Amino acid sequence: MDITMVLAAFQEVLHPMMILSIVIGVFVGIIAGAIPGFTFTMALILAFPFTFGMEPIQGLAIMIGIYIGGLSGGLISSILLGIPGTPSSVVTTFDGYPMTKNGEAPRALGIGIVSSVIGTIIGAIILFLLGPIIAKGSLLFGPWEIFSLVVFALTLIAGLSGKSMLKGLIAGCLGLLIGTVGVSPTGTVRFDFGIPELSSGFSTLPVLIGLFAISQLLINVEEIKSSVPTNHATSNMKKLIRIPYGQVFFDIFQEKWNVLRSAVIGCFIGCLPAAGAESATFISYDQAKKFGKNKAKYGKGHPGGIIASESCNNAVAGGAFIPTITLGIPGDVAQAVMIGALILHGINPGPTLFTQQPILVNSIYVVIILSAISIFFIQTLLLPIFTKITAIPKSLMVPCILVISTVGAFALNNQLFDIILVFIFGLIGFIFHKIDVPLSPIILGLILGPTLEKEMTRAYQMDSSILPFFTRPISLVFLILAVASIIFTIIQLKKNSNSVPASPNNEESQTHL
Repeated sequence: MDITMVLAAFQEVLHPMMILSIVIGVFVGIIAGAIPGFTFTMALILAFPFTFGMEPIQGLAIMIGIYIGGLSGGLISSILLGIPGTPSSVVTTFDGYPMTKNGEAPRALGIGIVSSVIGTIIGAIILFLLGPIIAKGSLLFGPWEIFSLVVFALTLIAGLSGKSMLKGLIAGCLGLLIGTVGVSPTGTVRFDFGIPELSSGFSTLPVLIGLFAISQLLINVEEIKSSVPTNHATSNMKKLIRIPYGQVFFDIFQEKWNVLRSAVIGCFIGCLPAAGAESATFISYDQAKKFGKNKAKYGKGHPGGIIASESCNNAVAGGAFIPTITLGIPGDVAQAVMIGALILHGINPGPTLFTQQPILVNSIYVVIILSAISIFFIQTLLLPIFTKITAIPKSLMVPCILVISTVGAFALNNQLFDIILVFIFGLIGFIFHKIDVPLSPIILGLILGPTLEKEMTRAYQMDSSILPFFTRPISLVFLILAVASIIFTIIQLKKNSNSVPASPNNEESQTHL
């Protein structure tokens, strides 16, 4: 670590135009992340051409700002509306939206914002200190290790099943089944039923918007028709437009180990190609719930749930940049766009980048940290606008969200079929809500299923034997963790069933999704 290069990087970044570029990037990213269906990846692609005439560091500053802001922006609609702004913010809805229903929207937003900032900074520090080392370690992950990691992540379905393990497993299997539609890893098209649009499979966003956004809108419409009062505490919302930072920092301090553990999980999984922030947040939430003192409160408005999701979600950024700048290997579409930006400006990602352009590499660390600081101030300043969303009458809110959701789904591939999918999965989500089937296992299966199948296919193409899954140490460790996770969940369920009398009045409420 050359301190002179670090100081040179700060000198390069800390001037008005650079800071303005970061702030603009973060602002655009937050807005893109907050709108269901309009992902920050789309914002990155749209912003890419505008960086052509800029200096390399300034162009990267805007792109990194959008990336970091987008990761955090998804918490806004997740907490206020129960609708994930991005796929990686699904887990935030589990406890964020119940807090809003309990009249604690400012507190929930504050916890999400501060957790995002801390997670981003921890990810940047890990990237700065251990980037090259972790990058070399990630090369040890072949298809066997990724497969075993995904198997471990899928065991979390049991922990997300609410009061009915069977319903949760059915939902998870449905998600895996949906993920098999389209082109298989071997190149054959399956389960398209002669519909050309299904040949490429179900896109995650239309399914996500349908299950969470449209189903929630249908529930709201039903409440409007039956005049059922809600617990949004909208009458007091105008008085609660400021984040109670004293309470928020106390919550963060109470969950300090949760913050650190979740950030490390996010950074570690972020540096693995194809693992993704979605699986990282599910794993982080599961670990927070297992190690938490009040396990029964998770899913009903527990601050630890938001902390686990958001600190992990934003720490993924630090991890995702590790293979991008050290090996030139993108972990996801957003990082592929970042590599394109680097190459456009004449920068070749790889191990030599650290020796050939050390100031640029250190500038990336600085920009990430400044983006985290920008998240804090921008979202705090916009909070009065955000919290007023919950005070809008449902009769006006429902059609507005319906339009935004359908436009967001259409903008993904510019095809009407995606809008049809949104309404089909919205109806499925509404029916599942009525029969108390959890929705999160469906998303978990849909997101992780294709990765599981792809890595299994790659593994068997390289070695037709099953033994490498058990003889390779890292793969074996994840499989052992998967078995341990299942056993732990079964034990917890037995404890809960023994401690709670079998009476309808004492049944725990289903986790809100």
